[in-house]
Amino acid sequence: MTHNPETTASPVEAAKRNSNYLRGTLAETLASDASHFAEDDAQILKAHGSYQQQDRDRRRAARDAGEEKPYIFMVRCAIPGGVLTAEQYLALDDLADRYGNGTLRVTTRQDIQIHGVSKSNLKATIAAINASLVTTLGACGDVNRNVMVCPAPVAGEPHTTVRRLAAEIARELRPATTAYREIWLNGEKATASGPQEPFYGEQYLPRKFKTAIALDTDNCVEVHAHDCGLIAVVRDGLVRGFNVLVGGGMGLTHSRGDTFAKLAEPLGVVRTADALETVRVVAAIFRDHGNRSDRRHARLKYLIAEWGMERFRWEFQRRVSFRLLPPEDVPPPPFGDHLGTHSQGDGKWFYGVFVPNGRIADRPHETLRAVLRRVIDSHRPSVILTGQQNVLLGNLTESGLAQVRDALQAAGVSPAENLSAARRYSLACPALPTCPLAIAESERVMPALLDRIEAELETLGLRNAPLAIRMTGCPNGCTRPYTADLAFVGRRPGTYHIYVGGGLRGDRLAEPYAADVPTDAIVEVLRPLLVEWAAHRHSDEGLGNFYRRMAGCLGPRLCLRGDEKPAAS
Repeated sequence: MTHNPETTASPVEAAKRNSNYLRGTLAETLASDASHFAEDDAQILKAHGSYQQQDRDRRRAARDAGEEKPYIFMVRCAIPGGVLTAEQYLALDDLADRYGNGTLRVTTRQDIQIHGVSKSNLKATIAAINASLVTTLGACGDVNRNVMVCPAPVAGEPHTTVRRLAAEIARELRPATTAYREIWLNGEKATASGPQEPFYGEQYLPRKFKTAIALDTDNCVEVHAHDCGLIAVVRDGLVRGFNVLVGGGMGLTHSRGDTFAKLAEPLGVVRTADALETVRVVAAIFRDHGNRSDRRHARLKYLIAEWGMERFRWEFQRRVSFRLLPPEDVPPPPFGDHLGTHSQGDGKWFYGVFVPNGRIADRPHETLRAVLRRVIDSHRPSVILTGQQNVLLGNLTESGLAQVRDALQAAGVSPAENLSAARRYSLACPALPTCPLAIAESERVMPALLDRIEAELETLGLRNAPLAIRMTGCPNGCTRPYTADLAFVGRRPGTYHIYVGGGLRGDRLAEPYAADVPTDAIVEVLRPLLVEWAAHRHSDEGLGNFYRRMAGCLGPRLCLRGDEKPAAS
């Protein structure tokens, strides 16, 4: 079904169509004394890489004092594959102090975010980011988002090929409008009469579109959770082609059973030379046929659910210039987080640094931000962000590697081998106080919750058992909770739905296990399951695998209310 934008368009679609290719009145508002943007412009602003937010910790006090809402802005960079130079990282770190809240936030899409920027500093922040040769264009909004790829800086053709492809996809699907340069970089206004967006058109995509590239030996990007995923098939040290997956997505809405998390389905196999066209055409089908009237259904997964894979495959084949081959039956790629010490294969080393919940900050017993700045300034490594919210420092000599490890340890940063599995594989979204969609805490309560879970696991002898824990402040799925062994999804303040049954490989959806659980009761609710896992698991069997193997033997599963179906394969 093609959704007619003229008769059924949502308000966001109208805002995009009327924005003159992402211009709106952004420039006029930036030049004014206003503390924030009007609603339509706030939507357009996302495609420029910024979300208009409020400091929700201060909102009530401001209202009681009769003051204006405490508007702040989050600025997100678009960094294909998460690769930064040392100079770029240091520039972003400087901006966090100059214009932000003194922290950097690594996202689950290999981006960096700066939080707490005022509207008066927004243009200066984005201009300074661009001066370091990093862009924010397309980091948010209804476009192709940051392209993910295995972050390991390993020498050899497979890693080189997938990194190059990620950069090519990012360039191909980045918005072409000159509005970004005009507004943020004082560029000249466009005078050409032709279309400014040859791919996106004036309305861009129905909603966001996410792309990831994995290797058949490493699925650290969780390729099944994306709108379009490519799995490189490596034979004899060369990429021979890609298995293509389409229609994944994590977001859903509480109380709406017609929304669901979904894993991407196999489309077929393409040659390496055809991979770029493949992603472009998948995005184009979504552009032309995605739902533009209901944003809750405006994702590729719902179009495929409506059409079926055979019709989607037919439409894809009709548009491309090559023959799609049948999907290859390959084992699901394993997972690796790349923490700790690794050889690059070229005489250099890289070191993976654990970043709690992705927040690069200094804490009472861990001066992570300060030590990262110091070692990056001293050794000038490559800096690569991972989909697990961590940081890899690459191109280190053997002596440099030793110095980096010593400096991190002296600053209180725990090496990966000292972390419990629960903490090492944990993810949390920012949630309160900045995210306007958050209905419960996440990042701020995750450390204390992990302390309690760790204590329980230690007692049961499960400290090192594989366990991916994810937490979100709402059901939109920013930390990919529905593919985790164990997930806590915000339902209302202080209350979460619990999901069990995914795993580290990200190729299986978790199931609802318990509904409306207060934060303080989470460990108590989980204890019977953890006890069974400790008593009956196989060697190195993760919680999700155990839960699936013992299905029907663990007593009744606690389901959500009948109008809620939060996970569907």
